[in-house]
Amino acid sequence: MKRLNLALLTIVAVAIPAVAQRTAPTAVPVDPKVAALRDKAMGDDTAFKIVEGLTTEVGPRLDGTEAEERARTWAVAKLKALGFRNVHVEPYQLDTVWLRGEGSAEVIAPYPQTLRLAALGNSGATPAAGLTLPVAYFHTLSDLMAVPDGSLGGRIAFVSNQMAPTQDGSSYGSQGAARFVGPAIAAKKGAAAIVIRSIGTDHGRGPHAGVTNFPAGVAPIPAAALSVADAENLERMLLLGKPVTLHLTLTPTVVGPRTSGNVVAEVPGSDPKAGIVLIGGHLDSWDLGTGAIDDGTGIAITTAAAKLVMDAPGRQRRTIRVVWFGDEETGGFGGVAYAKAHAGERHATASESDFGADRVWRMNLNLPESAVAVGDRLAAALAPIGVVRGQEKAGDGTDVEPTLATGVAAIDLNQSGLRYFDWHHTPEDTLDRVDPEQLRQNVAAWTAMLAIVADAPEDIGSVAPRGGRP
Repeated sequence: MKRLNLALLTIVAVAIPAVAQRTAPTAVPVDPKVAALRDKAMGDDTAFKIVEGLTTEVGPRLDGTEAEERARTWAVAKLKALGFRNVHVEPYQLDTVWLRGEGSAEVIAPYPQTLRLAALGNSGATPAAGLTLPVAYFHTLSDLMAVPDGSLGGRIAFVSNQMAPTQDGSSYGSQGAARFVGPAIAAKKGAAAIVIRSIGTDHGRGPHAGVTNFPAGVAPIPAAALSVADAENLERMLLLGKPVTLHLTLTPTVVGPRTSGNVVAEVPGSDPKAGIVLIGGHLDSWDLGTGAIDDGTGIAITTAAAKLVMDAPGRQRRTIRVVWFGDEETGGFGGVAYAKAHAGERHATASESDFGADRVWRMNLNLPESAVAVGDRLAAALAPIGVVRGQEKAGDGTDVEPTLATGVAAIDLNQSGLRYFDWHHTPEDTLDRVDPEQLRQNVAAWTAMLAIVADAPEDIGSVAPRGGRP
């Protein structure tokens, strides 16, 4: 019955243009072997078992810590047990490692109460006794940027811009700047510290962690994200018109150097000259939750898909290389290390999964002219599970961007972001946030992609990277 429904959906997908596409997909047949693998993935729970094991047996995996090291050991054992070949760790050095320490905030006057927050990665520390200072309120980051340099001396800046849910996650880019660069801007304005409204779409009391960056010459100031509910409460206090005084304590430290690494595994192909199909996600996570959707599901989805192809009869043409990247959250160091270590190898494509585990809804491509037919076959194979062909040039992903920058072709399988930023980087990033049915649809999409790309007879050569030249 399931296969009948999928066949009917294929007919509909070919006959009716998807709204998001604006043009009708190319009508090409789907290889029965690809369809069978895709359909098998819809009932496969390998990915869920990987996430379950990682979050239960390892837990949070902050960059450069002993927990991340344990995660690499766990990953090697898991990938070997699943049957992958050439499983190993590729170590690299981190010059410094940021450790959270303790953090607290309390409104002292005029409405005393405790607030929940999390220090941002790379935050500076307060004195041991904390800071007690008046709050300077800014509704948006632009408002903070508009004040004169040095004008915020003796105050704690508070930026309260709001993020809204979007399917493609675009609001993270537009509103995330309050976290990415807001603390550095506040430092230039003279602020003693900064708190921001968490970059998230929830309204709960779990703060959203994440990294911020201070450019050379700007000394890090204490910087933290308030939970959305507490930021809203603080904003209401300030709008009542009375001066608000906040006591803030943050005790992060910086240590190093430390050894980190990428975990690599392969499904060997039959033609070494055809290029490597690089896939994966990042093994590290923030420390508030257990790193289930960010990015336990990403490594699980790609690994489960590769295993389905590996276990199918025959041998695919291209080697599939699965990489569980290290240290994505605090700087993308794993992706940079991989690109350097494998600069002499030919990669056909590079793709990663790092946006949770809700349904894949869109595919974007950046393939050379020689591989146009590959994209057409992908569109036909993915349409029955609700994936449309987008018009944007592919090339997303912190971990694969250094490889893509060399001119490697890209395939993006975009997941829905409508729920993702409710739990992104929060204490709620736990296994119960993973929907097994949607997770299986992800695996089905990736399995179909790998089955087609890894065995495609076409040459997949270099391309112009998104926004530039090879």
